[in-house]
Formats: sequence, structure tokens, C-alpha cells
Amino acid sequence: MEDLIKVTGDLEVTLSDEFGNVKETFNFKNLVVTTGKNHIAARLGSSATAISHMAIGSGTVDPAASDTTLGTELGRVALTSTTVNTNVVTYVATFGAGVGTGAVTEAGLFNAASAGTMLCRTKFSVINKSASDTLTISWNVTIN
Repeated sequence: MEDLIKVTGDLEVTLSDEFGNVKETFNFKNLVVTTGKNHIAARLGSSATAISHMAIGSGTVDPAASDTTLGTELGRVALTSTTVNTNVVTYVATFGAGVGTGAVTEAGLFNAASAGTMLCRTKFSVINKSASDTLTISWNVTIN
């Protein structure tokens, strides 16, 4: 008997202005990188630190399984929530005014405030985040 486990991810990115008005909403798929898969296995044995931070960046290189960092990190924040619903873990982070400002093209999930282990990485079309904008990302990781 063969049982295949697959880890996938998708995220919703919402850009809001300084008054909280939604300017744009985007949906993207991501790549669960090799270090992320190893992290999941380590968490099953309770030996790895939980995912606690999300970062955004301006890198333009496509994600690869061997990635351990973003191409060019613009900002990293602690997660505002982590929820588990059956086989889906949802990570949420908010990049407030002045955090991660610029041409945002990538995002990643990490288990530390700096460096750490990267679980997932995604690259997308430019989202221009001005200094007064807020960017909220809700990231689902599904284990099938």
C-alpha cells in the first residue's frame, strides 16, 4: 500500500490605504521548499521551532525547492494569528504603515524574527506598497 502526502499552499494578499479602504486583493500559490518539508517532519517529532514570522520582499527570481531566504527582504513581522482546521494551517500577518514599503514581489514564512527556517516562498506580480499602506497576508498551508 502506498500513501502519498502532498503539501501545498496558497495565500490571499490585501492592500489597504491609510484609512483601511481595500485598494486591491490578490490570490497566489506558493512553493513549499525543502527546508519547509524538513521542518514539518521535525515538528512531528516536536524538535523544531514553530512558524512565527512572515516576510515580504522585492526579489524577482522564481522560487526553488532549495531556497532558504527571500531574494531581497523588505520587512518581516510576527504572525498575528495561526489557526489549524483539519489539514489546513492558516498563518496571518499584517505589514503596517512604513513596514515593507516598496515594490513587493515575494513573501515567505519563517520560524524566527531574523534568519531561521523558511517553510514556504512565493513570487508574484508587483504590489506597490506605499509608506502609508497596510498589507495583510492570509497564508494557507494544506497537507493532503
